[in-house]
Amino acid sequence: MSDEVNPNRSVSNTMSIAGHPPEPDEDDSRSTGFIHMPVMRREVVEVLAEVPDGVVVDATLGGAGHAAALLEVNNNISVVGLDRDEVALAAARVRLAPHLDRVSLHHRRFDAIGEVVRSLGHEHVSGCLFDLGVSSPQLDTADRGFSFRNDGPLDMRMDRTARFTAADIVNTYDERSLVGILRQYGDEPHARRIASAIVAARPLSSTAELAEVVRQAVPAPARRRGGHPARRSFQAIRIEVNEELSILADALGQAIELLAPSGRCAVLAYHSGEDRIVKRTFRDAAGEVPPPRPDLPPPPGTVAEVKLLWRGAHKPSQDEIVVNPRAEAARFRAVEKLARVA
Repeated sequence: MSDEVNPNRSVSNTMSIAGHPPEPDEDDSRSTGFIHMPVMRREVVEVLAEVPDGVVVDATLGGAGHAAALLEVNNNISVVGLDRDEVALAAARVRLAPHLDRVSLHHRRFDAIGEVVRSLGHEHVSGCLFDLGVSSPQLDTADRGFSFRNDGPLDMRMDRTARFTAADIVNTYDERSLVGILRQYGDEPHARRIASAIVAARPLSSTAELAEVVRQAVPAPARRRGGHPARRSFQAIRIEVNEELSILADALGQAIELLAPSGRCAVLAYHSGEDRIVKRTFRDAAGEVPPPRPDLPPPPGTVAEVKLLWRGAHKPSQDEIVVNPRAEAARFRAVEKLARVA
């Protein structure tokens, strides 16, 4: 995602999940407060529409734009949808109403993918989709506390039934721990100054207070370039609250294990940390484990479970970026399960 938003799943009153304008035929989505136009929908459908007949898991369902498109083009698949946001699930239920006989929805994190699939009696699936990060409705709703642009509580929970919030991080983490998450998850060059300022300003209770503390901590020349000075800090805290990166590799590994022969796993990532994990996991599963040093051969016994469908990451078209600037950071990768272990 862009450092402040990940245009992935759904949208609020006038914007799509990815920040797109509303589609003309999505009146049902308006009734839920979500209007949905998923990022790189055409590319996702092209990858997943021709998977073997069976179950496709949308592990980050959101407003269900991708899932609806897949169900419309392939009558021989059903969708298992997971999302940790109950508001998104409610919107998805409305969006998928014409296909509910082929849909199973679950209020779960994406690292529960294996547990959910097997609880439904499936040993294998035909496809998996991950559209990572925070959605526009979450960012644009002030009381969710995700954005430095809207004053609200220090929340940032994707799953509002969870107890751990951004306030817990901001007001209880020691300075060294704050420096670590700001650097690791935000690539924040002024992490030490910001962490020190946060600790000195405690207690903080609102996004506006936090944004101002961060702004004041950043050197004046840096404030004038690269967008809002709190952008990276808010991203880092949000990732920590929701364990977004710490659960990703495990979830992708489960997805690859679940795939039937010729099944496919596709991922949209928007943050460099996300994309690095996706890239590494897919390459490892494809048997492309790098040697411990450039002058050494690859480790022995490397087994390929999947093949990469293309090298590198595909990106949104310029036409899509013009309509939805938040989609610009999207990086799309996909693999296909080998019919037999190589």
